[in-house]
Amino acid sequence: MTDRRTARRYDLSLPVLIRVPVERDACSGKTRDISTRGVYFLIENRLTAGAELDLTMTLPAEVTGGTEVFIRAIGKVVRVEKGPEDGDRRMGVAALIQRYEIVRNESMKM
Repeated sequence: MTDRRTARRYDLSLPVLIRVPVERDACSGKTRDISTRGVYFLIENRLTAGAELDLTMTLPAEVTGGTEVFIRAIGKVVRVEKGPEDGDRRMGVAALIQRYEIVRNESMKM
């Protein structure tokens, strides 16, 4: 299988807050990897392919070398995978990032 990614992907486990704009409910998960064009995260809530997302990811001070930095992204679910069969209820979600901004502001706490 050929890797068709055009952006470098980084293996990062970061807290992520996910909002589905239509539903207005927020839930949390963990990223598995991220690039400038996409993100893969694990979540317990169900999402469907095509769903629009508002994501807020936190880069901890240990990673940034200073204070926490927030990445706010708007995207769309492109793939949903079932979690392992060992009782883990989490789903794997691949999302395309359509736009993002980096927020270096203490007032944007999750």
